[in-house]
Amino acid sequence: MTTVQETAAVRYGIWVACPAVGAAAAWGLTLAAGWITTLRWFPAQGVFELVTDIPQPWRTIGGLAVGAVAGFVFALFWASEMMTVEVSHARITLRKDDKTFDFGRDEVESAFADGKHLVLLSPSGIELAREKSDLSAAKLERAFTEQGYRWRAADPFAGEFRMWVEHAPELSAEVNALFTARRKAIAKYEHEEAAELAREIRKRGVSVRDEKKRQYYRCER
Repeated sequence: MTTVQETAAVRYGIWVACPAVGAAAAWGLTLAAGWITTLRWFPAQGVFELVTDIPQPWRTIGGLAVGAVAGFVFALFWASEMMTVEVSHARITLRKDDKTFDFGRDEVESAFADGKHLVLLSPSGIELAREKSDLSAAKLERAFTEQGYRWRAADPFAGEFRMWVEHAPELSAEVNALFTARRKAIAKYEHEEAAELAREIRKRGVSVRDEKKRQYYRCER
């Protein structure tokens, strides 16, 4: 089996680096708060005025704490976006956050990278998965080809995608409803909700991809 994942330095380092960077940035802002209040054009003046009213050392301690928490939250988000791909002769397993997606060899005709997305195609041409990650396309290609899977240089069906519009006539009412819900999730930057809705759409035989907040779809042949 071949496993592709972020390096240990990235997987574990974010829990130290992100809070540290957040704390340092917040500390810098607390030091600059007095000067910022003299710049009347600078936004959020009320916030910086409140900061200058806090006596030391609590101003510094509070700034460090807030920055570290913000960094930790960012690390949580980053970790949730990391994906591990396990490729064996018998199956492919994608692990992301607390979710696992498992596909038998006979389910997967080929795979390819579409930007930052790993896409798995079924023998009928429908997308089984389209999952975002920062994994190297070259490492993914090597993992799949080493285990005997077909790796494509690009999406063979890219020209068949159509932009989704409300009540698209060739889609069922249920699928259109999922697209509508997904549009709202995208507008609110609810990325995981949008990803989950996309998975539900794919289960119904419709491939979905995004371009600049617009949704595009392709129906199973």
